[in-house]
Amino acid sequence: QVQLVESGGCLVQAGGSLRLSCAASGNIFRLNAMGWHRQAPGKQRELVAVISNGGNTHYADSAKGRFTISIDKPKNTVDLQMNSVRPEDTGVYYCYAVVTTYNGSVGTFNYWGQGTQVTVSS
Repeated sequence: QVQLVESGGCLVQAGGSLRLSCAASGNIFRLNAMGWHRQAPGKQRELVAVISNGGNTHYADSAKGRFTISIDKPKNTVDLQMNSVRPEDTGVYYCYAVVTTYNGSVGTFNYWGQGTQVTVSS
C-alpha cells in the first residue's frame, strides 16, 4: 500500500501565496509521476499540475504562470507553489501519485491523498 499525506492548505487573501506539500510513503518501487487536482464546490475534480519522475511538467491553463510544481525524488514528495492566487483557486486540493509497487509482482497504480482545503478570499 501507498499513503499520500498533504499539507499546506489554508485561508489566503487574493494575490497572496501558499505552498502545498505531499509526501508519499509505503511500498514504492518507482514513483512515476505526482500531481495535484482540485475540486471546487459544486464542480468536478480537475487537474491543476503534474510532474513526471523525469521532471516533465504539465499545467492547467488556469495555473500556468502562477503555480509551480516540483518533485523531490529521494524524499518522494511533491510541492505546489501557488502565487497570485485568485478566489477561483478555492477548493480541496488532492495529491495523487502514479506508483509502481512490488509485492512479489510488479504493478502500477494510482493513489490519492485525503485532500487539503485552500480558500482564497477576495
